[in-house]
Amino acid sequence: MSVAVSEVRRREVIDALRRGTVPQSGLDLLAVGLDRFAKSMEADLDTVARGGPAFHAIRGEYGAGKTFFSRWLGERAKRRGLAVSEIQISETETPLHRLETVYRRLTERLTTGTHPPSALRAVVDSWLYTLEEQVLDTGEVADDDEQRLSAEVEQLLEQRLASVARTTPAFAAALRGYQRAVTTGDGATAEALIAWLGGQKSVAAAARKAAGVRGDLDHFGALGFLQGLLTVLRDCGHPGLLVILDETETLQRVRGDVREKGLNALRQLLDEIDAGRFPGLFLVLTGTPAFFDGPQGVQRLPPLAQRLATDFATDARFDSTKAVQLRLPGFDLDRLGELGRRVRDLYLGLAENPDRITAKVDDAYLAELAMAVTGALGGKVGVAPRIYLRKLVQDVLDRVDEFEEFDPRVDYALTVRSDELTEVERNAYSAGDIDLELP
Repeated sequence: MSVAVSEVRRREVIDALRRGTVPQSGLDLLAVGLDRFAKSMEADLDTVARGGPAFHAIRGEYGAGKTFFSRWLGERAKRRGLAVSEIQISETETPLHRLETVYRRLTERLTTGTHPPSALRAVVDSWLYTLEEQVLDTGEVADDDEQRLSAEVEQLLEQRLASVARTTPAFAAALRGYQRAVTTGDGATAEALIAWLGGQKSVAAAARKAAGVRGDLDHFGALGFLQGLLTVLRDCGHPGLLVILDETETLQRVRGDVREKGLNALRQLLDEIDAGRFPGLFLVLTGTPAFFDGPQGVQRLPPLAQRLATDFATDARFDSTKAVQLRLPGFDLDRLGELGRRVRDLYLGLAENPDRITAKVDDAYLAELAMAVTGALGGKVGVAPRIYLRKLVQDVLDRVDEFEEFDPRVDYALTVRSDELTEVERNAYSAGDIDLELP
């Protein structure tokens, strides 16, 4: 590798690839073909860190790497101190037209550089601690004067959330109630109010009554809660929030009226971002070209289509990385081979017999394996990376490292079973099994 990589990072990445999953960290080590986007994404992160908004739509066919791009960007955001939340849009679990559900998923998936999902309570506790420190720094309140300290913190809380309270007073009220519950040691009420702040339903009535809030979060209150969350994040040292709406193309498969509501909710969110309501919000959504260009997607709502319009008639080599829509070129065999070389080189730092691996798993063999896996998947390179890397690590590199006699060119024959494939991979695999009689 061109940069120093710790053994822990190497092992996390290799273990995930062996299981056939996307690593939770270290994606920069596998980011083939994304270097061209790095400068623009860093500029957007700079904008967000200064309190501005940012937005991009990531387009690409299945297997082009949209989810990988989003998580790669998420890693860069967390290194800058931002919080991150990745939300899978789906017809049943997270319908886009129900913004209260989207917000609930956002808080469930909220993560920071130091806290895994859900980081909501950790963020709120950090915020309250920050407020306490600011009160104590004035020198006007003694450390052991808990009653006055609590009152001063509550007053400072009100000041920080003044703009949010004007439109969504329930958010500030729930935070106030949470702070009181923590101060008095009422753990059950504190837990319930954190759940309510996260948009959870069926929160105990007694906890809501204690905070002076009613009912559950609705569609209209969700944007106000998001505004409040951004304020809390900024005050406790997280300058912004990256929100990823993945697989928005699922809107094409829902009932017509539901699709219209989902597209309109997205338009509303973009308008609010443009209006400056969400300082420090970086919104990213992913979708297929059919979603952005087809009759069942964005084009059904002209105001939304106008906001996302991007010219892709020019050669992809000249795509601007600053555009509203970013086109991912997808994988080809050369990039798949480069990915294999990166993984092999990562593995060398963990191997007991690195010289053996270098000799038997050379660049030529990696290219051969890439062609074999792609061929087994109907020639669709875009769906091959996951299974290619799993075969490379588990079936080839592990065996070469463990057994001196093992030669992958002689002793290994690629096999792909249907039960080890995802649905998209299985469809490609099945298509590759069909023999067509050509005239």
